[in-house]
Amino acid sequence: MSIWRVSPTPEELTARGSASMPGFLGIRFTEVGPDYLRATMPVTPRTHQPFGLLHGGASVTLAETVGSVASMLCVDTERYLCVGQEINANHLRGISSGSVIATARPFHLGGRSHVWHIEIRDEQERLVCVSRLTMAIIERRTEDH
Repeated sequence: MSIWRVSPTPEELTARGSASMPGFLGIRFTEVGPDYLRATMPVTPRTHQPFGLLHGGASVTLAETVGSVASMLCVDTERYLCVGQEINANHLRGISSGSVIATARPFHLGGRSHVWHIEIRDEQERLVCVSRLTMAIIERRTEDH
């Protein structure tokens, strides 16, 4: 059974972020599974830190992007907004090229908060980063519509 309230295609999700941070970093959604959301990001000079490795901030951006979009897919967006409340990340492996793949799965899907576990792996499926994201689920005000 799917956890999603709506089921857009990965291409639609990618297009949504194309003019903002996800688009700038080359984040592409690739899969909407029954209880997970997956996206990729290239590891290039655009996502490197000065020493040529994947920047931790780029990993956190990927994790927050995938987890935030996942939360949005679980709620009635006419009534609620999903906003990041807390994120942490453990950077486990340096990587300098190729791409990374992030998979978000829920720990908790409540009425007021969602907590997501995001694993970021390299193309050989080695763990690069693990992250936990807490999203606040808040009611839209009439001026938000």
